[in-house]
Amino acid sequence: MSGTLTAPALRPLSPADRGRIEEITRAVRVFRDDEVPVALEVFDGAVAGSPDYRALGAELDGRLVGWICWGPTPCTLGTFDLYWMAVDPAVHAGGIGTSLVREMEGRLAGSARLIVVETAGRPDYRPTRSFYEARGYRRAAVIPDFYAPGDDQVVYVKILSTG
Repeated sequence: MSGTLTAPALRPLSPADRGRIEEITRAVRVFRDDEVPVALEVFDGAVAGSPDYRALGAELDGRLVGWICWGPTPCTLGTFDLYWMAVDPAVHAGGIGTSLVREMEGRLAGSARLIVVETAGRPDYRPTRSFYEARGYRRAAVIPDFYAPGDDQVVYVKILSTG
């Protein structure tokens, strides 16, 4: 898809979305099978009202096509982690991810000073890294072989204005 025909409707997620969240997360084909249950655990925490996780979904034509989950980083002042984000491959490059990230940033304005994103260094994650870089996230660190041999962790940060 080269562009979004309609802006996505952003909405809170509910337990009823769990199956679709799993479908989307698996469909992007970059997360390992053992990572998907972790995404669902974070989703479950967010929809249960945990103060550690906040989640949001994006819909097109009444169908959930993407989600994002973030939360405060423990033992920090004003730092937040973007824990998970996935967009249905059928609508990649349609602005869904950008809408989700912008909404998260908007909701964090005034309370967050730093957003941290940890992602993989594998070649299949190159589009993911490019996505964050294009939205103003700066590569801050690379930890070699973090996820597995040959799979580095790449850490991105974005400073938000607190003034």
